[in-house]
Amino acid sequence: MYVRQFMTAQVFTVTPEKTIADTMALMREKKISRMPVVEKGKLVGLVTDGDLREVSPSPATTLSIFELNYLIAKTPIREVAIKKVVTCHPDTQIEDAALLMRDHKIGGLPVVDGGKVVGIITGSDIMDAFLDIMGFRSPGQRVMIETKDQVGVMLDLALSTKEFDVNIGSLAVYHLRDNQIQILARLQGDQVAEVEASLKKKGYKIKK
Repeated sequence: MYVRQFMTAQVFTVTPEKTIADTMALMREKKISRMPVVEKGKLVGLVTDGDLREVSPSPATTLSIFELNYLIAKTPIREVAIKKVVTCHPDTQIEDAALLMRDHKIGGLPVVDGGKVVGIITGSDIMDAFLDIMGFRSPGQRVMIETKDQVGVMLDLALSTKEFDVNIGSLAVYHLRDNQIQILARLQGDQVAEVEASLKKKGYKIKK
């Protein structure tokens, strides 16, 4: 699974000279929380709603509301934008993008190809990928199988589903302690109960 499959391709950008006030208004209008800063087609920065909140009027400031509003209306976004932007490529694997976000403690990544911003991927997009991997949106019955992590497990599952004409819609494996694994499967067919019974006879634990 790659970033290109889950990223938002329609990206709203600003130029470095755009004012803070105009950028805030655009982000509110488009209901987005981050925006790449682009100059002559190249990514030169990133601004987030957190950056803008830091320069918004606050009761703690010694400046008057009029002075602050004047500064916000006149100051270019390049003054508050992040300069060293963490990015990824459309062909970056989705798990690598998730790791980048986790390691850098950020909520999204501009997707860059040949120096041009072609998309943006966020934590919500990563969650969508996770739900797809787990088969949350797939039709069928959810079956949880617990067993030892050993050779032949997938073969047993495949043989049981084939025997009862049941399709495996999705499959995810979670490694537990003590050499145990849990297999979360979405099974599609009329004889899922028979597949479960077959697996139990082979020594597998079926959990709800």
